[in-house]
Amino acid sequence: MSGRFVRSSKYRHVFGRSTRKDQCYDNLRISRNAWDTNLVKVNPRYLSVNWEAGGGGAFAVIPLDERGKLPERIPLFRGHTAVVLDTDWNPFNDNLIASGSDDGKVFLWRVPEGFTVTPEAEADDIQDIAPIGKLSGHPKKVGHVLFNPAAENILATASGDFTVKIWDIEAGAPKLTLNLGDIVQSQSWSANGSLLVTTSRDKKLRIWDVRQERPAHEGPGHSGAKNSRSVWLGEHDRIATTGFSRMSDRQLALWDIRSAQAPIDGFKTLDSISGVSMPFWDDGTQCLYLAGRGDGNIRYFELENDKFEFLSEYKSADPQRGIAFMPKRGVNMHENELTRAFKTVNDSYIEPVSFIVPRRAESFQDDIYPPTTGLKPAMSPSEWFSGKEAIPPKISMGSLYEGEGVKEVTGIQEQPTSSMGAETKTESKSEPEAKPASPVKPAPEPVSEPTPVAKPVPSMKEQGASMAAMVTKFADDEEAEPVEESNFDEPSKEVERPASSVGTSSPTVKASPFLQREEQLKTQSPPAAASPTTSDRSAAPSTHSTTTPAQPTTEPTAPLSSTAGSVAAASVPADAVQREIGAIKDLIAEQTKTIASQAQQVQNLTAEIESLKAKLG
Repeated sequence: MSGRFVRSSKYRHVFGRSTRKDQCYDNLRISRNAWDTNLVKVNPRYLSVNWEAGGGGAFAVIPLDERGKLPERIPLFRGHTAVVLDTDWNPFNDNLIASGSDDGKVFLWRVPEGFTVTPEAEADDIQDIAPIGKLSGHPKKVGHVLFNPAAENILATASGDFTVKIWDIEAGAPKLTLNLGDIVQSQSWSANGSLLVTTSRDKKLRIWDVRQERPAHEGPGHSGAKNSRSVWLGEHDRIATTGFSRMSDRQLALWDIRSAQAPIDGFKTLDSISGVSMPFWDDGTQCLYLAGRGDGNIRYFELENDKFEFLSEYKSADPQRGIAFMPKRGVNMHENELTRAFKTVNDSYIEPVSFIVPRRAESFQDDIYPPTTGLKPAMSPSEWFSGKEAIPPKISMGSLYEGEGVKEVTGIQEQPTSSMGAETKTESKSEPEAKPASPVKPAPEPVSEPTPVAKPVPSMKEQGASMAAMVTKFADDEEAEPVEESNFDEPSKEVERPASSVGTSSPTVKASPFLQREEQLKTQSPPAAASPTTSDRSAAPSTHSTTTPAQPTTEPTAPLSSTAGSVAAASVPADAVQREIGAIKDLIAEQTKTIASQAQQVQNLTAEIESLKAKLG
């Protein structure tokens, strides 16, 4: 009866829990602009929403604890002269946000202290929020804004002028420009902020060495005409993309940045729905979430051995046009919440969806809440522009669970996410000792050693060689080689014999050459004495190996030799010697059987491994 293999995973039973309507954010006027962005962004304190406003562009900021139905008039972040297309929160300051607009401008904003969307003031007296900084440099609309996840105050903006500009917002000027030649559809930073991946309308996937202002890789992506998205998988040297095939089927692909000519294991077809799949990566759980634009479903996968293993799917009858995922430091650990999504519904309200591990949440679950990125950047803008690469320090999720505040558990990691010059995946298979520069090591291949037979059982191989030497010694009366004698001495300590049964012989099997000598001496008359300078190696196997005149000696420091044999022959009865020889022969027979059995097992394992190699290769 064949059983079905079930993959082990802590997240197999993760489920999405919706929120009651009265606990959602209602009475919103979400932008109806058709530009392909996520419309909403979130951090542990605020939610930003692209707003449908007249007289120019605006977006709203909603404190997360102010749920329910919002007033008809709320304070807006207003200043653009055209519709706001995208916003992004500063990863190191929850009060700072950047916005990009159809007017070609990038504005910087600060949320005032004590900000609320329900001020105690008349509707006509409510004051909108003005920007604190303006970045001008793009002649056309700015469709995407994205802060660097490792360096402070570094911002990437993608524009309709077919470029991505890298800004030092402290200086208020663009320092670097990446020329794509077509409309940018998505962009995502590596964890150390040194590389940027983009997808564009020309159906190409580009991985940029940003500070060199050139693509380290440029190649074909998804072949479909509709938009594709990309997301960097945290500190891995892997990228996930979503897009469409030529037949308009939705696809998912995983890419190795060191060998990005084609996706790992090809493009995976998801379904035939027409909406763009918006990807989000959770580095703490190694899970990828795909939210469909225009449908209400959210799939989630776990990355394991360079493969996305499907976990489950949250299904809803309410389609979403935009969605945002909470950073890890903002989840509710007391309910075992892994992440929280904020999806737009009918362009009128935002519904939180919690993804929960079904466990008893009586204590901190450290296996599903590893340390996560905190509020401290890894480097300043000047250090980043000068070429530094580092990962920001991690904070303890346990200290947040206990209410102890932010507590760092690791310092800044002076390591890049990966090096574009590192050897390819194929090379790393053949040389497993050559490790990539990534802080997170990629999962090993099932068979990575060229000669795996000897390594799983090294002690058995050594024991087999030693026991084979012993069997050869006692199987016939041929002269033993010095190497065989050395191998025989190594495992001899494993089998002990009482000292009283062999007289002056050694209490271990090491005395076996002496016993063989005794058997030969019994057939001779009178016993021949050997020179005290004759070594045990030459005297033990043969009675004709001595060349010096016989000299009787009783020195206690003399080595085990034929002299010791003659003394033992006079003091040990013949029947005792016979019993000892018989016992040793029985032991040798048992050990010979064991060796034969082990050799057969090794042979079987070798055959299985060769078969697996043939299948994999």
